[in-house]
Amino acid sequence: MKLIALVFLILGLHSIPALAAEFNSGCGSIQLAYYELGALYYHHADGSYAGIDKDVVEEVSRRSGCKFETVLESRVRIWAQLKNNTLDMSVSGIPTPEREKFAEFIPYFSTRNYVLLHRDMPAHGLSMAGFLADTNLKVGVIKSFKHGPQFDEWVEKLWGQKRVHEASDFDSLLRLFLAKRVDAIMALPTVWEPLMKKEDINRQIQLLDWAPQDSIVHGLIISRERISKTRRDLMKKAIYSMADDGTLEQIFTRHVGNKLAREMRYEGPRY
Repeated sequence: MKLIALVFLILGLHSIPALAAEFNSGCGSIQLAYYELGALYYHHADGSYAGIDKDVVEEVSRRSGCKFETVLESRVRIWAQLKNNTLDMSVSGIPTPEREKFAEFIPYFSTRNYVLLHRDMPAHGLSMAGFLADTNLKVGVIKSFKHGPQFDEWVEKLWGQKRVHEASDFDSLLRLFLAKRVDAIMALPTVWEPLMKKEDINRQIQLLDWAPQDSIVHGLIISRERISKTRRDLMKKAIYSMADDGTLEQIFTRHVGNKLAREMRYEGPRY
């Protein structure tokens, strides 16, 4: 019996450093998937990445102790993996009742979609109602994207008339639009702001605000199954401290400028 007790004591002593390391890490290692989209996450000519989401995640890591192992994925695959409990976490997601069954969302900015139309769009197509009334006009969307209450209702009606084309990502969607295979697409300021700086694209596009009352909350998406409430709360505390001390707005400003950064402030409830 003494020998057995001694063995357990030795094993216990050997486990202490590992336990201490886990405790000191604060949150441990988490697999996180980014997706490329405008100012949220983009690559430079040298192949390095930058963006709002990257800066937010790095600051959350610093404040929470969570260590993120990051990958680049398509938005469609990210949602599938989160739903199937094969991914820990992603970024800038829009909560819905269905998604909240498998993920918790920690909001960090709010925005809304604008519509991008061709410069030669007929006058009657410059409003939601006018566009819907012309059965020859088509819209392009990214698969699995939500666009806000007013736009989603409008797109649903277009689906019923078989006037919607789907793309896997925004680059594919933009190609459809510039090739005039669709007459309209929707984009957030974090997407159209850097896009409109490109002169060759700017002169082909007009930007309209069809849903000024919409507000679409985006948050960190964290698996309820794979990430404990304790770890989710650590990240929640980090995000809210970043909002309170102005860090979030500084990050937004760095990528989209002062005006849009102010509009992106999330001022809704905290959970």
